[in-house]
Amino acid sequence: MTTDKQSHWKEYRAAICATLIMVAAGNAIGWTSPTLPRLQEEDSPILITSSQSSWINSIMILSSTASALPAAYLADRFGRKSSMLLAAIPYIIGWIMIIFASTVNELYIARILPGLGYGVIYTIAPMYLGEISSDSVRGALAILITVMNKLGILLQYCIGPYVSMKALAGFNLSIPVLFFLTFVWLPESPYFYVTKDNIPPAMKALKRLRTTDNTSDEMKKIKTTVAEDMRNRGKFTDLVTDPSNRKALGITLVLFGTQQFCGSAAVISYAQQIFEQAGGKIKASEASIILGCVQLCAAASTVFLVDRVGRRPLLIISSLGVCVMNAVIGSYFFYKDYLKADMQSVGLLPVFGIVLYIVLYTIGLSTVPMAVTSEVFPTNVKSHATSVLQIFVGFTTFTVTKMYQVIADKFGNYVVFWIFAVCSFFGLVYIYFQLPETKGRSFSAIQHRLRHNRSVERDAEQQEQSF
Repeated sequence: MTTDKQSHWKEYRAAICATLIMVAAGNAIGWTSPTLPRLQEEDSPILITSSQSSWINSIMILSSTASALPAAYLADRFGRKSSMLLAAIPYIIGWIMIIFASTVNELYIARILPGLGYGVIYTIAPMYLGEISSDSVRGALAILITVMNKLGILLQYCIGPYVSMKALAGFNLSIPVLFFLTFVWLPESPYFYVTKDNIPPAMKALKRLRTTDNTSDEMKKIKTTVAEDMRNRGKFTDLVTDPSNRKALGITLVLFGTQQFCGSAAVISYAQQIFEQAGGKIKASEASIILGCVQLCAAASTVFLVDRVGRRPLLIISSLGVCVMNAVIGSYFFYKDYLKADMQSVGLLPVFGIVLYIVLYTIGLSTVPMAVTSEVFPTNVKSHATSVLQIFVGFTTFTVTKMYQVIADKFGNYVVFWIFAVCSFFGLVYIYFQLPETKGRSFSAIQHRLRHNRSVERDAEQQEQSF
């Protein structure tokens, strides 16, 4: 099968439609940046305190942990596509509630509901994209998850400061509706059909995803891979009892741990507030828009970089970069808030520092862990692994977003950013010494590599080339 990029347009079409729900997820994350400062103003329609603000921000991601495990069951029982369509419903209900909300408790509930959808899509979307894509574009398609998420965040930065909370919620309501209306026509994962021994619909789905009708060789490889993976039905315990699964789980836990504890969730959710506290020369709302634009462009560029440069180099550059920028931003707040130094001469430093932080974060830590997740786990435990990872990400993101406000209020912003710098450094060390490269490798070759069986890996690659 040809590896010409243009031959994969059907895969990109399916991936774009599938990841429209990620725009809805980005909307839910970015909504807090322009909305929370407004809700704390005296003329707010629902006046909130700083503590309530941190709960409104963090409770959505905390609720995502409740839906990750059910999502794994839904994906294996009813399919990846049907489960992702189901995830649109909590988003729709949540935004309708925000439109009509009049109390803080109603806002809490309205934030919990999208969190349930968030847990489902971040458990299942990596599976779906990994299973519909060819080896040569699998990394790029997986990164669309993050690209579309960043698009949703940017939309909130651009629209939120200039419209009412109800109007913003109305706009956000349209995104999951659009996702449902477009994705419902797309095919199910061929891998899912093969796991159910439904070969004719699997072949039909594969032909709809490829620009060639000659898919028999690829279907043969899919059946071989699924047969090997499903020989023993996957259980949650297989994630720790099987050596290759255990290594894959350890790698992905560290990647997502570094992704969260480098401070990304706090910077994105509190962007406008951070810019206001930094006292730069650019309006906070305008700085947030710049941040969102840069973030989206960086994520989009990673689509082209990940299958050329590789996963490992991008993660090393990203971890080192965010470590340095966290230290720089922390130092700025230390001089400004603790030493009370005059920072007018470097008034643009926090804007440039945070923008550069976002660029470095997005080209690696933000995007690549999702691609790695879609590659390193076999089919029989992939849903279990992604659900465990989503629970882990939910709790770590909640911890970062909730404790950021607490620590910043008590000790100062500089302490928070220095903590983020230390966490980034430890992640960098692990990635440098432990992370294998998965660029361009098939699922079977990656599994053999995780088992450290190089001769078997070469045999598997030779066998693939013979197809």
